[in-house]
Amino acid sequence: MLKKSLHIIFFLCFSFVASAQYFDLPDGQKYEKVKFQLVNNVMVIPLEVNGTELSFILDSGVSTPLLFNLTEQDSIQINKVSEVTIRGLGGGEPIAALSSRANMFQLGSVMNPSQELYVVLDESLNFSPSLGIPVHGIIGYDLFRDFIVEINYNAGHIKFHNPELYRNKQHKKSQTLPLAIQNKKAYVEGAVVLNDAKEVPVRMLLDTGSSDAIWLFENDVIGIPDKNYDDFLGRGLAGDIFGKRTKVRSIKIGDFIIEDAKTAFPDQASFSGIKSLGNRNGSLGGEVLKRFNFIFDYGNRKITLRKNANFKTPFQYNLSGIDLQHNGVRYVAESIAGPTGIVKHNESETYGNVQILMENQTRLSLVPEIVVSGIRAGSPAEDAGLQEGDVILAVNGKSVHTYKLQQILQMLNERKGKRIRVLIDRANSDKLFTFILKDVFKEKP
Repeated sequence: MLKKSLHIIFFLCFSFVASAQYFDLPDGQKYEKVKFQLVNNVMVIPLEVNGTELSFILDSGVSTPLLFNLTEQDSIQINKVSEVTIRGLGGGEPIAALSSRANMFQLGSVMNPSQELYVVLDESLNFSPSLGIPVHGIIGYDLFRDFIVEINYNAGHIKFHNPELYRNKQHKKSQTLPLAIQNKKAYVEGAVVLNDAKEVPVRMLLDTGSSDAIWLFENDVIGIPDKNYDDFLGRGLAGDIFGKRTKVRSIKIGDFIIEDAKTAFPDQASFSGIKSLGNRNGSLGGEVLKRFNFIFDYGNRKITLRKNANFKTPFQYNLSGIDLQHNGVRYVAESIAGPTGIVKHNESETYGNVQILMENQTRLSLVPEIVVSGIRAGSPAEDAGLQEGDVILAVNGKSVHTYKLQQILQMLNERKGKRIRVLIDRANSDKLFTFILKDVFKEKP
């Protein structure tokens, strides 16, 4: 078991020499193509750690791989362990972790036999419930450093190119921009237009691990637009992050301009654990980045981007005010026979990993339980009476166990003016709530 393995290995780490850690491809191989899942605007890739298959978020904003969401039921070997303290976004204190060296990482034919990683044992750091799929870690800089990384958001794949064998074929509609690498993170220059028509230059972190669109930091030049509302922005390593949700008139990246871009201004307390933001003005997250296909070339300090079919996709706002997450599993009873007792033609369809047939007419399925993890103050959902902890059973008459988490969120936030009916279970009693989605920027008194 993981817990015991860590305990044993910890006492063996007093003498070792750190070896160089690099990812590489087999000799002569030009690239490795890897499929990813795009979940809530972040890329989830399959990755083996010391022979154990795991799922990692590809996050260009992280410097050293993190391993988390591990329980006593998980079994994974990690090597050469010592204790460390790490900091991150959020208002909480720095968290204790384990530093581990000489680990074998493998992604298809991409391999690194001596990878360093951090293991976070705090069970509260777990992105799986909010993403709706198992996620065990985050990886970023090491892969971007060692390859030319081509991300095709449209096709859902990444190519890790051998820099020595790569030949760039510039597309006539693409543009190459300078890329700054500082403290193992990548930055690009851009400009935003806030309340007036004046462009304000900004230096933005490229953060593929953020599901949000744009984050900006308030200063003497960059002010929060008048139309805004308080919102929960996400969770960092050190705790929850809150701030103001708004939109800017436009953001410019090279010659590409995105109008009415969704933007957040995180509270300054969220950055109390970071020594200095330097001249960084904010971040570009997945909801903006997915509008382009990218070629990251860290070695030559440049990035090539070309807009794709997502470029004009409307930005998604939490109109209902409901945040959801998985919370274990529950049983759902379904009739598989019609009024005459004949089994329906689709009786073989299943929605969970466990099914129990009762008298050949009713099936009990074990399915994910979807709960309300948070509600924005003053939102339509709160005004209607929904509460944190409510179990979502159906949205607009559709049973939620047949949908993925992100699909349920889309159903709850389809468009302003839409009437939403939510059936919930509260204290073993079913309740139905109805509300109308409103323009979030008109909610502020």
